[in-house]
Amino acid sequence: MNVRTGAGVRSLARIVARDDGRGGTSLPVLESDGPMALRRTRATGSEARVMLVGAMSGPLGGDHFTVEGRVEEGARLSVGSAAATIALPGQVKGEARYDVRFEVAGHGELHWMPEQLISAQGSDLYVTTRVELAPTARLVLREEQVLGRAGEEPGRLASRLTVRIAGQAVLDQELTCGPGAPGGWDGPAVLAGHRAVGQLVVVRPEFAAEPVAATVLGEGASVVPLAGPAALVTAVAPDALRLRRLLDEALASLPRE
Repeated sequence: MNVRTGAGVRSLARIVARDDGRGGTSLPVLESDGPMALRRTRATGSEARVMLVGAMSGPLGGDHFTVEGRVEEGARLSVGSAAATIALPGQVKGEARYDVRFEVAGHGELHWMPEQLISAQGSDLYVTTRVELAPTARLVLREEQVLGRAGEEPGRLASRLTVRIAGQAVLDQELTCGPGAPGGWDGPAVLAGHRAVGQLVVVRPEFAAEPVAATVLGEGASVVPLAGPAALVTAVAPDALRLRRLLDEALASLPRE
């Protein structure tokens, strides 16, 4: 059992998804410790499903959580979380970190669909998400960030999202919000006063031949094609419920194979 110390908690979760040769996906590696617990849930078709369950509060100041995964040739993996992640202030001064790293091999498919990340007042969190894809791999990645709980100001939240296909970056973006962030983060060019922001990255090989058209999806959401077989949806909303609705509608609107 991990115990919080003056240096914060270190926690690592690892997943390997493998084509089982019988039309399904096996999970030869499903390891976790400390505040993060991985649980396999009922599969759907050829897809393996995993739920990330928080066993402790956090991340707090000084903590470092890491999720690592590999989807092997032809395997399909969906990863979600049982509840929102809440970044909180801790006894340890300084930044907390949450790193997500995935690799997806040829004809593999990954859905990374966690619940919202909430930046509570007084917290300081840096989140990085990086996905490396083979040219024939598929991806649906959703990130949702909520600035502050009801009736409170947000903490400082910095995030970086990187997606690479065949070693080439198709997306590499950073956003910092809250106390200490560069001026204008809550202005009309970024969040426009909204408290929830989300991204949806969809990679499908067929987008190479028929790129997704740039589109405005109602109020607060837009779709843009990326360099490569990929599309990015960006949305802002007054709350988490509206943000999820916007991203779900955007995903449903994208062409399918």
